Amino acid sequence: MTAPGSLFSQILLLLAGAVIAAPLFKKLGLGTVLGYLAAGVVIGPILQQIIDAEEVLHFSEFGVVFLLFVIGLELKPSRLWQMRGDVFGLGLAQVVLTGLALTALAHFADMASWAGCLIVGFGLALSSTAFALQILNDEGDMNSRYGQRSFSVLLFQDLAIVPLLAMITILAPGTEEAGAMPLVDFAIAVAAVGAMVIAGRYLLTPMFQVIARAGAREVMIAAALLVVLGSAAAMQAVGLSMAMGAFLSGVMLAESSYRHELEADIEPFRGLLLALFFMAVGLSLEIGVILDNILFILPAVPIFMAVKALIVYALCRLWGSPHDDAVRIAFLLPQGGEFGFVLFTTATAAGLFSSATASLLIAGVTLSMALTPFGAALSKRLLSGEAREELEEDFDGAGADVLMIGFSRFGQIASQILLAGGRDVTVIDDSADRIRQAASFGFRIYFGDGTRRDVLIASGIEKAKIVAVCTQKKETTDHIVDLIRSEFPEARLYVRSYDRIHSLSLRDRNVEYELRETLESGLLFGRQTLEALGMSENDALDIGDDIRRRDEERLQIQAVQGLAGGSEMLYNSPVRPEPLIKPKRAPILDEMGSEPAPVAAES
Repeated sequence: MTAPGSLFSQILLLLAGAVIAAPLFKKLGLGTVLGYLAAGVVIGPILQQIIDAEEVLHFSEFGVVFLLFVIGLELKPSRLWQMRGDVFGLGLAQVVLTGLALTALAHFADMASWAGCLIVGFGLALSSTAFALQILNDEGDMNSRYGQRSFSVLLFQDLAIVPLLAMITILAPGTEEAGAMPLVDFAIAVAAVGAMVIAGRYLLTPMFQVIARAGAREVMIAAALLVVLGSAAAMQAVGLSMAMGAFLSGVMLAESSYRHELEADIEPFRGLLLALFFMAVGLSLEIGVILDNILFILPAVPIFMAVKALIVYALCRLWGSPHDDAVRIAFLLPQGGEFGFVLFTTATAAGLFSSATASLLIAGVTLSMALTPFGAALSKRLLSGEAREELEEDFDGAGADVLMIGFSRFGQIASQILLAGGRDVTVIDDSADRIRQAASFGFRIYFGDGTRRDVLIASGIEKAKIVAVCTQKKETTDHIVDLIRSEFPEARLYVRSYDRIHSLSLRDRNVEYELRETLESGLLFGRQTLEALGMSENDALDIGDDIRRRDEERLQIQAVQGLAGGSEMLYNSPVRPEPLIKPKRAPILDEMGSEPAPVAAES
């Protein structure tokens, strides 16, 4: 510490650093993570205002704990089970192959004995959960396919800390007789996880029900903190990471009716403590160690990050990821992780390598973390753009009275009417950006391509009473309508039409109901304008009804005459109802802005 009783000053410094650095770096397009890191470096190693960074780092690790709890709240157990292939397949392959490759590099660099090199290699194989997930959250990519796959790898890395700590016990000199202890520790850890799952399933929800009846908001917040910190402490007591305990408790509460309230209660603590964690990493950056070993660190850190990235890229491609997703994951996970600090410190205490080697490794890991945001930004230059972003197709809970395909402006308004009327709506859309935006407003929509038969079945078309096609492009709408008419002939189709010609085309396809996207809004706009000019509301309404009636009559005539492929605008309605003024026919602009060709007067 800089001086006795300076804790308050240090808190002010950290808060000021966060407030200044985060918006500045966000504005520069470098991300908040790098801003927090830079603030920590300035406050600590450069200005020497906070010397004891280890204490700050230890406390700020609760930010990672809260982050994993919030992520667990978003993952139902069924969804976690679906990820098991990536977690225990891709994650295991990444840790093992990367660990062995980096072990070989450490042995080549003569960093320690072969046992120490194993710890070095597998310690560097672990990535930073906090850094990777914060970057995903900043970019809004947590639910993207590459985001979910990245999270699966990180989740296995968190699980791997248990056998890696056990490996230190086995490899430590003078502990050969304690070979059976790791198996006992592993069994205790498994039992603790089982107990956590049972407690989460049968105890947590009833506890929150009792607290909710009390009606005390502050008690609910206290209960949320108790669950997160209590589960974290329980897992740490049996040798697992605190973050893993918080994650498990979050998963157990993912289907609870209190999930959204818990997330709102925890969010302020998560954001503040996570920012403190990144600043603490900057505080702990040992500039002296880096300068003393600059000739070793300058090539070593980029080399180990490059090796790790190449292995991750190759494995992701082997697991079926497209090139762009594999590049994103490879540049997101090349850094060392916060659990590497734990492994290297433990290995030093066990006598596997010297404290100087541990300091060098910790400095390298910290530097790799600082380079991660730059790597994530660089990855965008290597994308081929071969395919637009896609999210995981997860239709858990889909199936409702109405299946809505497309969630653009038209669909958003229509869905609000349906929801207000008490009807359940399953919405699918193939725009990742639109899904993220809708989620921020509380809508539950599914990622899916409505032109695919398997997606329509998964989203519950066979249960739906009405299928509402609200897509934007005429070609896409026609494709979906043709597919449904062919594969699901009993489906009742309500379709958004692009313009008049499209309406006629849809009627040829025998849809039950179609509506041009601008018809009703244009009629309402005209009525309101008439009222503003002094006409009574009833007269304006009569005019609107008459225009609508004449429009429908003309559509029916054109449909019979087969004029759907002809002129864009084929009606010449009177501008006012017959009873109000003398019959006066005047050309009206069509929906595309051109004046229609004259047609015969209506009967």
